[in-house]
Amino acid sequence: MHTPSGTSLTLMPAPPAAHPAATLPAHGGATLPAPPEFLPGLESAAPADAEAGWLHDALLGPHSADIVGYLRLARLSGGPVLDLGSGAGRLAVPFARQGFSVEAVDRDAASLERLRAWGRRTGPQVSRLLATTRADLTELRLRRTYRLALLAGTMIAAVPPAARPALLREIAAHLEPGGVLALDFTAHRLRGLAEEPVRTRAFQVPRFDGVEEWAVARQVFDLDDMSERIAYHCVRTGKLSAERVVRTTRKWIVDPERLGEELRAAGLRVERRRRHALDERTESVLLVCRAGG
Repeated sequence: MHTPSGTSLTLMPAPPAAHPAATLPAHGGATLPAPPEFLPGLESAAPADAEAGWLHDALLGPHSADIVGYLRLARLSGGPVLDLGSGAGRLAVPFARQGFSVEAVDRDAASLERLRAWGRRTGPQVSRLLATTRADLTELRLRRTYRLALLAGTMIAAVPPAARPALLREIAAHLEPGGVLALDFTAHRLRGLAEEPVRTRAFQVPRFDGVEEWAVARQVFDLDDMSERIAYHCVRTGKLSAERVVRTTRKWIVDPERLGEELRAAGLRVERRRRHALDERTESVLLVCRAGG
């Protein structure tokens, strides 16, 4: 994903000309070498494709650097913890291993089953701290209160802007007094997007099943509706055959000022803001918001 608060994936030069992935589509008609930066992720409010598991885990996998920072927040705020857009549990399971009660919310039933299976493999002391709820973030209805809510891995960018105010109000209404919402997103300089609305990266997906998988991520920004569309053109090469697949996701460009207004309207006060420049046109932003202020 873009933000260093998530998993980084080593980006590779373009595959050799003889490799099937060398013919994957890219901006300008050729596969471009990948710059040393973070890849756009598969954050989405829509259900995940089970066949995209390797790619999804590579981009949003369980070794994300943000676990440490979010665990620190949990130790300061206490539980229970609400993990929104939890996926297969890259945050929820480590939190439960540290003794926090976690409710993991995701729209994708297969991801939640993977989360529960991971918890069971880890042990009953972890599994009993994990609760899962299948729900669309755009229609979220919570039933309990929390000390910490997370919209991690730039999940806020997967929520349509029209649905975002209601989501933030729902979260705020279910935070205990003094409770915390933490979220991160990628902030783009709009001039940079206008100058370069299409960006392409080539990389190899790490797999351990005897299949070699390459991908070209083609990222297209549309400033008219403030959206971002990403198509992952993948080639999987096994011993006997090669398979070509395309995975797509749509996200929204987050306007920091508008998001700030929505947080205030929901009764959430931005207590801490951390910025990290990714390049001259993009930065990662982490917001820690307090309820009741």
